[in-house]
Parts: sequence; structure tokens; C-alpha cells
Amino acid sequence: MRPKGGIEGYAVMSFEIKSCQLLHFGPHTAIPGRVTGVVRVRISEEFLATRTEYTLDLKVKADIGAASSETVRHALLAHAARQLNKLKTRHQQRVTVAAE
Repeated sequence: MRPKGGIEGYAVMSFEIKSCQLLHFGPHTAIPGRVTGVVRVRISEEFLATRTEYTLDLKVKADIGAASSETVRHALLAHAARQLNKLKTRHQQRVTVAAE
């Protein structure tokens, strides 16, 4: 039996980022020029016909020095995007399904 849309022996898995929001940010307590913050991400994924939605709070950082608020926000969201791309890559690798 083959899962819908999959290759025989592999399950189909989807991973979709629904929203991204910078919750807060501020200067690092010990490292000058570094800004840290938290980005909340809402994710929806489907695996073996089960859809799950959840949120992740990602700790982000940027070594940006003195910069405008908009530049800092952009740098922190870019760091979150890199983390999410790594996570998405791991989730989208084919998962072997046992024969029934």
C-alpha cells in the first residue's frame, strides 16, 4: 500500500510556517554589540494524515552593534528564518514507513 502522494515505503510529510512574530528584543547582558530576542512561530505540519498545529518560541541573536530598530528587527527575523529553514529541511526528508 502506498501513502497518498508518496513513494512506496515513504510517508508524505508537510511542514508549513503560518506566521512569525518578534515578541521582544534587547541588548545582550554580557556581549557588547549583540542583540537577543524571541520570535514566536506558528507551524502546521501533516504526517500520516494527522495535522498538527503548534507554536515555537525561538531564541534569536544578532551581532549588529548600534543600529536602528528596523535593522535590528530585520536581523533577528533573518536569524529565525535560518533556524526555520534548517528545521524544515529535517522535517521534509523522506520518512521510511514499515510495510503493513
